[in-house]
Amino acid sequence: TSLLLMASIMVTVGLCRRLTRRQLRSRQRLCAFLLEMFSTFQICACTNELCLLGNVEPKPHTALTLTYGFTVLHGLTLTGSTCNPCGTLQPMWGGGISVKMGGLKIGAQFVAAVLARVFMHFIWSLGMAEPHFGALSQGCSSPMQTTEMQAFCIELLFSVVFQLTILRVESVNPKYKVHLIALLITMLVYAGGNLTGAIFNPALAFSLHPNCFYDNFKSYSLVYWIAPSLGKFLILSAF
Repeated sequence: TSLLLMASIMVTVGLCRRLTRRQLRSRQRLCAFLLEMFSTFQICACTNELCLLGNVEPKPHTALTLTYGFTVLHGLTLTGSTCNPCGTLQPMWGGGISVKMGGLKIGAQFVAAVLARVFMHFIWSLGMAEPHFGALSQGCSSPMQTTEMQAFCIELLFSVVFQLTILRVESVNPKYKVHLIALLITMLVYAGGNLTGAIFNPALAFSLHPNCFYDNFKSYSLVYWIAPSLGKFLILSAF
């Protein structure tokens, strides 16, 4: 049921993206906003569901396999979208897009993060699959299983590694690049998922753990917003 749900989300988002491109081609800003919003919604909604499957046996093989598989699918279906505020900083820094357009895309990413969480809460309330039972009563299921400073350093390091890899594989054939990126993300999740969740995406972190930001905003904004953003700026300043 969970796999069918995620597949349905991807198909629906694909149709919405195609319709947006066709109908709003002349309205550049609105088109860019909606495309980024739909794409980020897909990643946030699917990852919310994947998190519920983390305890499915055999552990952690099932969760890692699904992480790799859906990361490949996201890469193949969401071409042209960053779905990560840190990724949007790069073209802004290099002058590829204006600050206004970059801010618009980052706004779309956070709007999508909230919409994905609201949508998944509605789906979970229907109780369509066993993992959905009790999902709404978890509150802040804290992904931080280490000290704040160690969590900050882990997310900073993972962001640097991820963003550096993105730059290095730009010239690689797209059909191979998505697998390389998916493999890297899976390895990072395996290495640090039990400590911080290995998220390195501010919008995704807010979608996955909004209650934690409400309960301890300073700590979670430091680890899941500032650390990955700082990692991106370190990469940009080095190149």
